[in-house]
Amino acid sequence: MATFYDQLNEKHIEMIGKQPLFFVATAAADGRINLSPKGYDAFRVLSPTQIAYLDLGGSGNETHAHIAAEQHDKGRITVMFCNFDRPALILRIYGRGRAILPQDDEWAALAAHFTLLPGTRQIFLIDVESVQDSCGWGVPFMELKSDRETLKKAHIQSEPGEWVTRMQGRTHSIDGLPVRPTDRFIAGEQ
Repeated sequence: MATFYDQLNEKHIEMIGKQPLFFVATAAADGRINLSPKGYDAFRVLSPTQIAYLDLGGSGNETHAHIAAEQHDKGRITVMFCNFDRPALILRIYGRGRAILPQDDEWAALAAHFTLLPGTRQIFLIDVESVQDSCGWGVPFMELKSDRETLKKAHIQSEPGEWVTRMQGRTHSIDGLPVRPTDRFIAGEQ
């Protein structure tokens, strides 16, 4: 049975800290719904009512486009954690988010919460509107073998100027919504 909360509690935060994987879902008024898996040590609980995650350059930038398409640049976003061990638990965080890019005034303070990874292009800052937990009894048991290092290696091997040019060339989502690209390459830990 699902239970709703106004904010994250200690049990939620403890569960989040143990998960190597989370999922992010967004949608603009029109077009495709985007659902993305996220790994690495890229998620932070900043407070019971605010969360953030690092976003690395990849195949697209749909989350940014969907959030920016919403009024006041704070679009709807859902983050889901799923415990593949015991106890069976699914946690959904519903909120409003925005992209903070390295060129933004808020970047330095927000980035200080993370060990920046190669190819980090933005941090999504999310205000929690509600939290739902549910049983997860239908979710299989799974074990983490290891992180895939391929994405980080690809970014490390990029020439910084070419990487920025490539990211700045991605100014629209697959549905044609605009995105604000990063203006710099982040090699990693800062």
